[in-house]
Order: sequence, then C-alpha cells, then structure tokens
Amino acid sequence: MIVSGGEALVDLVPAESTPDLLAPRLGGGPYNVALAAARLGVPTGFLSRISTDRFGDALVERLRASNVDLALVQRGEQPTTLAVVALEEDSSARYSFYTEGTADRLVADPGPLPEAVTTLCVGTLGMVLEPGAGVYEAVLRREAERGVLTALDPNIRADMIADAGTYRARFLSWLPHVRLLKVSVDDAEWLAAGAGVDAAVKAWLEAGVTAVVLTRGAEGLSACTAAGEVASVPTVPVEVVDTIGAGDTVQGALLAWLEQRGVRDLTTLGAADWAEALHYAAAAAAVTVSRSGAEPPTADELAPGV
Repeated sequence: MIVSGGEALVDLVPAESTPDLLAPRLGGGPYNVALAAARLGVPTGFLSRISTDRFGDALVERLRASNVDLALVQRGEQPTTLAVVALEEDSSARYSFYTEGTADRLVADPGPLPEAVTTLCVGTLGMVLEPGAGVYEAVLRREAERGVLTALDPNIRADMIADAGTYRARFLSWLPHVRLLKVSVDDAEWLAAGAGVDAAVKAWLEAGVTAVVLTRGAEGLSACTAAGEVASVPTVPVEVVDTIGAGDTVQGALLAWLEQRGVRDLTTLGAADWAEALHYAAAAAAVTVSRSGAEPPTADELAPGV
C-alpha cells in the first residue's frame, strides 16, 4: 500500500464561465497524490488531519469515492485550509494560502505505519507548517528506517516559507531518508539557491537519494540517478485548461507504476524502465491538465493512451 501524508485543502479557482468568480476545488499536493495513485488502481491511504466542516466532509467523501483508505485520516473541528488560485497567461497557477489555525496543521503522529505500507510519500505544506511538519518528518525518518520506499515532493510555496535558509537546510536533512525525489525545475532552482540545477541534483543523489525525477513543464520529464540522466520523455500533447495538480499526478502515477510492479529498490530499474514509468506519469498528467482543477484520471481513462 502507498500512503501519502500531508495537507488536504480547498483551492478557490477562477470559474470557467465567469473568471472573476472563484469556485471551490478539493485539493492539496499530498491529497492529490493519494487520489492519483488510488484512481490508477493501487491500494492507497492518506495520512492527514481533516476538518469536520463542510469542506472537510467533502474532502473525505472524495477520498472514499476514489477508493483511498481512510484508516490514517484524523478529524478536527478547526477549519479547512484555503488556497486562492490565480491563473497566469500560460495556464500555470499562483497560490495564496490561508492556513492559520487550520485542522491539517495539528495532525498527530500515528506511530509506526501498518505493515502493509510499502511506500510513503510526503511533501508540500505538510513539510512546512508546524507542528504538523515535525510529525511528517518523524514519520518519514521512521518508515525509511524500516525499509519503506520513501518519496518526497517539496512542491515549494515560497510565500509560506518564513526562512528560506532554514528550510533548505532542513530539506537537506531529509535526503538521507528519501529514495525518490520528485521536483519541478523551478523548485529545484529555488532549492539550489544559485548553485545550478545539475549541481544540486548531483549533490542530492550523493546525500542519499536514489533517483531524482525532474518535471520540466512543457519540456517533459527526466529521471536522474547516480549514472546521470538515464531517461527523458516529452509531455503528451493536449489542450491545457490549467496545470493545477499536474505535478501531484506525476508523483501519484510514478508511485502507482512502481507499486504495480512491486518495485521496492529503485536501483533495480534500468533506463528503459524509467522511460516507461515517466511516459506513464506524463500520460496521466496530460489528462489532469486537460481539466479544470486537480482531477487525476482513472486507470480506465489512461489505458487507451498508454
């Protein structure tokens, strides 16, 4: 089973018919990862604390409808985190977050995850906002120790990071416990702080990461290991509505592909394997960006194009 840990929130996005109005869309990076993996047919759970307000009820129901296991979901009376989304001319998304006193920040440490858990993925605001960030960090380190395949997507929201230097140092402290690092080129540049993406990727691999998957927007995806860049694939051509949830879908699809094949050790993958995995992830992301909001595909929707 895959477990994705982190925030669940509501994106307020420009309405399709009236862009001046905002329409609610259920989301959050780790939440979207869980949806993406579960919809592709692999056992998936979600670790978070979700509000008991109406938004929280809707978030939980959507997880249930997508066959996400709810055993690790906690509930709390505090409100749901909100993200106001502005779409740029290239359909990319810019976010403003409302996180003060929200339910997901108060997630409790669940202790060791069930033995059935084979993969753990964390990231985004879950690894930024305290006290929850400390909980997810502790879970990451503990599960890595017992041999779970660990994945991280930092999904940088710079406006939410009060001290960039402290965050970058903390990010580096996670890497010995991370096997798969998925990061956009923009986020890689921010994390590299002027050192250059190639040099940063090399340093992250030397720190203990087994593989780094770089998402390059319209330029596609690439996978880097100790052997260098081992595979690269283009994006799948599609009419883009918006890019909300695209990177989350890539992560969920990659983890689903690995889970479907029983891969626990990424060093066993060759260049052809990585190319197949990246193509699968790119195809899944293409479906998501063709829709408004984060709406990952099901396995049936993806099958004709893979």
